[in-house]
Amino acid sequence: MRQSKLASALATAMGGLLVVSMSSAFAMGNRPAEDPEGANNRIVPVAKVQLAAAATTVGKERTGEELYKAVCGACHETGVAGAPKIGDKTAWAPRIKLGLDGLLKSAIAGKNAMPPKGGSDANDNELAAAIVFLANKSGASFKEPKAGVAAASTAARSGEQVVKAACFKCHDGTEAAAPKIGDKTAWAPRVSKGVDKLVSAAIKGHGKMPARGGLADATDPEVRAAIEYMFNAAK
Repeated sequence: MRQSKLASALATAMGGLLVVSMSSAFAMGNRPAEDPEGANNRIVPVAKVQLAAAATTVGKERTGEELYKAVCGACHETGVAGAPKIGDKTAWAPRIKLGLDGLLKSAIAGKNAMPPKGGSDANDNELAAAIVFLANKSGASFKEPKAGVAAASTAARSGEQVVKAACFKCHDGTEAAAPKIGDKTAWAPRVSKGVDKLVSAAIKGHGKMPARGGLADATDPEVRAAIEYMFNAAK
């Protein structure tokens, strides 16, 4: 009799536990799904605090090496998307001829697969410092830009400015091989070849004339402007 009562009590207790367990499972299964937007709203204050803290650490310009490692190295370490690899002097030689100013203008505007400023938030001075770091590791000897000072003017020089800065020293009539500015007879055979051919020759260098007339930081458009200026003077 005792065994029967004990068995009955155990069965009742187990049944109760089963009901509780099933009720809990049912309740969990029917709990409303977590609201993603609500969850995001709850973490916003934390995210804001973290961003504010990070912002306070940015009080000075990044060095060229720092910006290179953070942004530029992603492509220039491996040469992805046609980017010249750091240290590859052969690949960098024609780019170095553009000078720091030319490379800076190209980097600011973006070129081929590279977006403007390499996709970074760098200011012009930081960008120039990164170019100096990268180019100097690849055969250049550019000077480090001073902190807080724009490394180079991003405004293109006029043809007249380029001529006065570089071309005039030979095209003033003192160099026999260089046609004097304004001398229509001397310029006639050159004009007949067209601007494009002369621009190409001026960029690469021709005869005694060094690449870009010796003005290493002259950009392609500036060289063209200088050629057109001398062309017009000979008309």
